[in-house]
Amino acid sequence: MAALLELDNVSVHFAGLKALTGVSLQARRGEIKAVIGPNGAGKTTLFNVISGYVGATSGAITFQGQHIHGLTPHEIAAKGVRRTFQNGGLFGEMTALENVLAGLHSKIDSGFAGLLFGMRAAHAAECEALVRARRLLDPLGIGHVAHQLARDLSGGQQRMVEIVRTLATDPPLLLLDEPAVGLAPPVRDRLMEIMRRLAGEEGVSILLIEHAIDLVMKASDVIVVLNAGQKIAEGKPEEIRRDRDVLEAYLGRG
Repeated sequence: MAALLELDNVSVHFAGLKALTGVSLQARRGEIKAVIGPNGAGKTTLFNVISGYVGATSGAITFQGQHIHGLTPHEIAAKGVRRTFQNGGLFGEMTALENVLAGLHSKIDSGFAGLLFGMRAAHAAECEALVRARRLLDPLGIGHVAHQLARDLSGGQQRMVEIVRTLATDPPLLLLDEPAVGLAPPVRDRLMEIMRRLAGEEGVSILLIEHAIDLVMKASDVIVVLNAGQKIAEGKPEEIRRDRDVLEAYLGRG
């Protein structure tokens, strides 16, 4: 199967700092690929260059066969590359449900303005969006906070609302940046189930940055390991668990 996303020898340098050097990887439909590595390995820079928040110094990035390096974050998101961020990005003065609806605005044919201001032409789209938002909130155990302001939610609840908002648009590629931060174990398990369903049943490609190694090992099909901006290993979870270079990157030589 052809790769949905492909990075070919991508480097990102900042005033002499080599954040990424010659990184190549692919993301395929229906695959969960985790990106792990010690702090400062280049994981977030990798997501930033894919989603257009930083530019590549060299190399090429293609999505669905089209070059996307050099496009703005908005243009890349419009093509179907959606991501979450470590520090979130919710509208604090809006409810959890309204935040999810905001993520759905591009899917609402009658226009988001119509949805917000109650125009009759938007009624059918509003009902459809509300049903979809509820269907996404409930499985992750946060349907009961739908009408609470985002600023009043716990950190874990805010994280789940952000993930739901990202899922709402049915993107072909999801970039999840430490989605399990602040989540209780039962909620983490539900998140893992949702990811597996999205990949297995809907063919979504998921790139995952996560420090919770137990979740990475259980949820991932393939793991990529970065260290000091370079890819040092790629393989199935059981292969990565035994890789000498990976162990040294995390534990130190000797």
